[in-house]
Amino acid sequence: MSTEPETTEDAEPGTPTGGARPQEVEGAEGAAAGSGEVSEAGGTEGDTADAGDVSEAEAELRAQRAERERIEQRKAGKKAPIEAGTKLSGKAADLLAAVRAVESGEKPVATVFAEPEPAPRRSAPEPVRRPQPVAAEAVAAPAAPAPAAVQAVRRVLGEGGAPEVLAPQVAAALGEGADELLRADPWQLLRVAGVRPEQADGFARALLGAECGPDDGRRGRAVTVWLLEQAALAGHTALEMPALLAALAQRGVPDPDSAVQDAIAEGEALVFQDALEETGGAPAPAEEEGTEGDEERPVRVLVGLERYALAEESLADGLARLVNSVPKQDGSAEDWERVAAAARGSTAELLRAVAAHGLVLHTGGEASLAEPAALLTAAHTLGLRAWAATHGPIGRARFAALLRRSPGADSPVATVAGLLSGAEGPGRDADGALDLDLLVVLDAPQLDVETAALLTESLPDGARLVLAGDPAVLWSVGPGRVFADLLAARICPQVASRRPDPGPLGELVSGIGVGELNQVEAPGKEVVIVPVRDAGEAVHRTVQLVVDSVPRAIGVPAEQTQVITPGHGGAVGTRALNAALKERLNPGPGRFGGFDPGDRIVYSPVPGRALPGRVVTADAEGLHLSCEGEDVVVPKERVEHSVRHGWALTAHQAVGSRWPAVVVVLPGDAAQALSRPWVYTAFGRADRHLSVVHGVEQALPRAVAEVPAKPRTTRLPVLLAPQIGN
Repeated sequence: MSTEPETTEDAEPGTPTGGARPQEVEGAEGAAAGSGEVSEAGGTEGDTADAGDVSEAEAELRAQRAERERIEQRKAGKKAPIEAGTKLSGKAADLLAAVRAVESGEKPVATVFAEPEPAPRRSAPEPVRRPQPVAAEAVAAPAAPAPAAVQAVRRVLGEGGAPEVLAPQVAAALGEGADELLRADPWQLLRVAGVRPEQADGFARALLGAECGPDDGRRGRAVTVWLLEQAALAGHTALEMPALLAALAQRGVPDPDSAVQDAIAEGEALVFQDALEETGGAPAPAEEEGTEGDEERPVRVLVGLERYALAEESLADGLARLVNSVPKQDGSAEDWERVAAAARGSTAELLRAVAAHGLVLHTGGEASLAEPAALLTAAHTLGLRAWAATHGPIGRARFAALLRRSPGADSPVATVAGLLSGAEGPGRDADGALDLDLLVVLDAPQLDVETAALLTESLPDGARLVLAGDPAVLWSVGPGRVFADLLAARICPQVASRRPDPGPLGELVSGIGVGELNQVEAPGKEVVIVPVRDAGEAVHRTVQLVVDSVPRAIGVPAEQTQVITPGHGGAVGTRALNAALKERLNPGPGRFGGFDPGDRIVYSPVPGRALPGRVVTADAEGLHLSCEGEDVVVPKERVEHSVRHGWALTAHQAVGSRWPAVVVVLPGDAAQALSRPWVYTAFGRADRHLSVVHGVEQALPRAVAEVPAKPRTTRLPVLLAPQIGN
């Protein structure tokens, strides 16, 4: 690869990277860094948006006028309206700000079980939003609450000093009779994302007066449910009883045990007693009731929400059905052996395992995807209806390319969400099962318990399921650790790929996976370290790399370069970086919710899904996006909460995707957010080039060596053990 000598230089040998051999892609400090310069792409969009596309401008103006008219009509029908909380002050303003921060992703809500309290404030780790009643594109959104119901809730909120603009969310969360329920139990306000116990306490005091107290049973039940929801956002499907009781005491509940028992009695939580093996292995089979061994066997008591308990039990049932059933024999054993004999190494192992078993696990990095691709091709030659499913559309396109298929109707590759919704894939048979014989699910570590349960429930009897993925990447946004639990349970064949990822990038990422940040030779500048001293320099150097240095020295244009940073907030979070990159790459007034045609975005139709794309236009319907070739229209009311600028992403948003060039930004205040899975995931998104804007000094090698994934409490191994035949 040729580079321009004047744009590159070696970084100081003493740069404290603790890892890859430092080389620096130097930006053109003169012209590229000038504040008055606009990139070619940005200048084109900014200068011609009004003059060259009159119909688009007229459509936007009409939409704006219509929106203003609707706002005026709403104002006329209300008495002393509150405009988006601008007239609020004190606790009401704080409550509204907290809700808005969580909805927009500014603040993570899964912090209760992530770190002990009190803790010093630091840059936000990967934020996770509470699931909201927002459906995927192919599923109709739930009906909005009736205006009368919203108005009734608004009155109750006003009496309690809470922001009345939260009324639609409260009405949707509590359902029919929400106003009466809220008046009878003010702590039900905790059902709204972003509301914390201390804020609900203030609302309850305003409504109940002297009747309100910390020992109120309603408060104990509501805080118990809230803590379990926070635990789910941190990845747990249940909590051990001692941890839950300690958290309740920390939240000022005077009798935590009674609070938990009340929540269980009211059906708001479920309790489980799971037998444990003293040796730490798989749980022992159940003994006859009343035996001495049964009485002495150690157990752990867990408490969880019904939603995740049912999903985990359904998943265990579905997996057991696959493990214990005989796969459908569309091809004879001789046919399978013939295709396996034609393959080599771990590909042949995978083919033989799938031939004889209903559930198979496959592990490996990016290069190992060639093996599931070979499996899918072989299955088609044997007459099986075989499909693959990926986490996102970028992964779908990449895997289709391995199959030498174009993404679209003739490709047997779908996204998991599209497969389940029916928007993609083979469709369903008369019994409602997926119309296939073999399903290969890639990016398996991203499966949460609910999605995994839906997949296994959707498979017909006799079908084969292959779960494939890299076990070293970040786990799912939703609760559970399905792939890791199955690998640990050893209930089915596991095939580890022996195909290493090639080149300096593959060597670097492989080392991180085993806890070592090694120096690697990068003669083609595949790995580059850019040391920075502070947040301002980190933003400046990141923009310089994307806009000028990487295109000049590496040959990868800005639109194929992805920035990854630990969090959304802070001086070097996604919001700050996206604002700086938009200014250089696509400047504009943000005429539709902060967006302009040509903006690079990431669309989240539901929490945990991130679809990269671009803004096409905007009109009265909403924001028109192109997401990996798919046209998406986001209604105006959903834009704020589901669309972000996408030049910079978090690692959780980027997982399952890869780009020709990646710039990973590690500002000084991000040190405590780093872990081995985070670094592995972020660095592993690069195909050809990785630049690391490095400001964390020795925190990077320390995170790789010493900070594994945070443990998650799950019940899947315990549920599987008694169902798997010997």
